[in-house]
Amino acid sequence: MKTSTHWLAASLAMLLLPGCATSRVSDADKLALYEANAGAPVGSFSFFGSINGWTPLGDEAIAVWTKPREAYLLQLYGPCRDLPFSQVISVTSQMNRVSAGFDKVMARSTGSIDIPCRIKQIRPLDVKTIRQAEKTLRAQSEAAGT
Repeated sequence: MKTSTHWLAASLAMLLLPGCATSRVSDADKLALYEANAGAPVGSFSFFGSINGWTPLGDEAIAVWTKPREAYLLQLYGPCRDLPFSQVISVTSQMNRVSAGFDKVMARSTGSIDIPCRIKQIRPLDVKTIRQAEKTLRAQSEAAGT
């Protein structure tokens, strides 16, 4: 299983390479990379009020880091229009757990109202593989630019 995941990440990186030479990786390509490295859906995850980092993946998904080596792909119900442009996000939780179907991502943009985006699905991410694939993409992009 690990071998196929690494192969898939490498294959995806090669597919993304032509787009990287002239512009940043599209949200759709980035989402595909994260989906390829996400585990089976889980009902919830532990959350103690602190987000270590986050990556918007279009307006219907986001990757949220709860620890440096622990992250989750959150699929949302419908578009969350401010998500790709938001400077700050928050995630609701009950009793230190974020649950699919109940909790929400709040995208906070300057001058707009916080709009809650309900979480449809939660999938744990293989952070190590994603970081390696992103590092490879950056290196290939830099090499193509010189």
